[in-house]
Amino acid sequence: MALIAFGVLPLTAWSARAVRVYEVDVSGQSTTALQEAMRQALVRATGRRESANDPALASLIEDAPKYVKSYSPGARGQTQVIFDREAVERAIAAAGRSVWDPARPFTLVVLYPPPSRADSDTARAALEQEAAARGLLISVIPLAVVDANGTELGRDALLNTAQRYGGDDLLVGRSDAGAPAGQYQWTLYTNFSSQSWSGPLTAGIDGTVDQLAPAQGASLAQTEAKVLVEVDGVSSLTDYANVQRMLESAPGVRGANIVRAAGNAVTFDITARGGSDALDHALSASSRLVKGAGSASGAPLVYQYHP
Repeated sequence: MALIAFGVLPLTAWSARAVRVYEVDVSGQSTTALQEAMRQALVRATGRRESANDPALASLIEDAPKYVKSYSPGARGQTQVIFDREAVERAIAAAGRSVWDPARPFTLVVLYPPPSRADSDTARAALEQEAAARGLLISVIPLAVVDANGTELGRDALLNTAQRYGGDDLLVGRSDAGAPAGQYQWTLYTNFSSQSWSGPLTAGIDGTVDQLAPAQGASLAQTEAKVLVEVDGVSSLTDYANVQRMLESAPGVRGANIVRAAGNAVTFDITARGGSDALDHALSASSRLVKGAGSASGAPLVYQYHP
């Protein structure tokens, strides 16, 4: 019965969403305009601000017209250039830089305490502009981060709430009455960990992307490969759902499907960019998936799940 349930249980949607990395607004089709558009595309493609002026990518920017695939009208009637994704990503890899998979976590952003209506609109616009420039999908929403007694909610409660609203990650910006105006204490809650830093509005987005995007020049391969992952300690359908969500939200993962279940162990077939080494590296940041004993060559990666 458990096997049947695992196979048919409808889970809450949990999948990264594709960013239109290589569609950039342009003021014209001149070489200068296309080079500026390429700079913007490279920042989104790598997740790194320095890519716009990275000497290793200078030739790609200089030859921007060669990478144009087509032009199209944008949603607001503006002209957009569409660069050839495969060609650009090959050039980035050849330059020794890393590509951030366009399928990225959808991040909900909460400011607490909630600003006034006028300040809220201004803050939302600034956050959305910075997120678009860095290639991050966000939505600024008013979610409770404290309970009825004013006590801070824990990471699990916050993530569960975010997931009910369709988010993969949650970014909370807390403002202290004693802090300088416009300064926030930011905390990014993911399935793997919680990271905190401080700074203005744009620092919330910048810190999030810096956490999620791959390190530049990472040695892990960019090609996708199938990886088997066995997770022990899965004793209920809730555990199964949580584990699948964690695996699917790992950087570079595109799909995690169950292939077998026996006792409290479940094996997933995962498509991951960079294969088993990259996936093992990504999961090492998780506090709930602990690496098990080494397996023989060709055997699945083994982890112990800690609820």
